[in-house]
Amino acid sequence: MASVTFRDCFLCVSALITFGFVFVTGADFVRFVSFRAIYHNLSGAAPPCRDSVPWSVALRDGVVLKAVAVDVLLLVLFSLQHSVLARAPVKRVCESVFGVLSRSVYCFSTAAALQMLMQCWRPVSGAPCLWSVHTAPWDIWFPLLCFIVHFLCWAVICSILLIFDYPELMGIKQVYYECLGLGDPLLLKSERAQRLFSHLRHPVCVELLTVLWLLPSLPLDRLVLAAFLTAYLALAHSLDAQDCVYLRRQLQSKLQIFSTPLEDSERSNTHKTQ
Repeated sequence: MASVTFRDCFLCVSALITFGFVFVTGADFVRFVSFRAIYHNLSGAAPPCRDSVPWSVALRDGVVLKAVAVDVLLLVLFSLQHSVLARAPVKRVCESVFGVLSRSVYCFSTAAALQMLMQCWRPVSGAPCLWSVHTAPWDIWFPLLCFIVHFLCWAVICSILLIFDYPELMGIKQVYYECLGLGDPLLLKSERAQRLFSHLRHPVCVELLTVLWLLPSLPLDRLVLAAFLTAYLALAHSLDAQDCVYLRRQLQSKLQIFSTPLEDSERSNTHKTQ
C-alpha cells in the first residue's frame, strides 16, 4: 500500500479549497443572476429602473454612464481571465508551473474574477427598463413563471455538469489520479471524447441564455450583462460537425440504455462478460 506523502496532502487540500470556493461562487452567481433579478417583483419592492425618464435623458446622465462603464470593464476583465488562461500557450505555462493543480488554479482564478464582478457590479436605477411587466395579474404570475423556469434551468445546468464529469472540470480528479500514479484522466478517454472536450467550452449555453434574458424587468445594467455574455458564448462556441455526430451517438446510446428493460440489460451484460 502506497504511503501518503506531504505533497499528496497538499494537492488534495488545494483541490478541495478550490472546490469549496467554486461552489460558494456558483451559489452567489445563482443569487446574482436569478434571485436578485426576480425578488423585487415578488416582494413588491421598488422597480430597478425609472420608466419616467426617457432614454435620451438617461444616456446623457453621468451617473448612468459611469455605472455602465464600470460594469462593462468588469465583464471585459472576467472574459479576459476566462479566455486567456484557456489558450494553449498559457495552459502549457500553467502546467509547467503548477503541474497537476493547473486546472484547479484556472477554476480558482475564474471564481475569483466572477466574485469581483458580482461584488463590484453597479446597478443602473436612473434609466428606464427595456421591458417591465406592470399589468395585473401578470405582475405576479410572470415573475412566478420566471422563477420556475430559472429553477428548472439551474437544475439542468447542474445535471449537465455532473454528466460532464464535474470532479474533472474542477481539477479534483486530476489530483486524485496523480496521487494514485494513474496520470492525466483526460488521456484515458477516447480520441473523440478528447476532441469534444477541447472544443466544448460552455456546455450550458441554452440554459444560461434563458436565465439571462427571461426576466420580468430588464434594466440597463442587466441588458449589458445579458448582451455581453450572449456575445461571449456565441464567440466561444467552436463545435464542428464531427463533435455533433459524436454527441448524437452518445445521446442515442444513453436513450437506448434507459429504454431497455432491466432484465434484458442484465442479460446483455452477463452475455458480454462470458
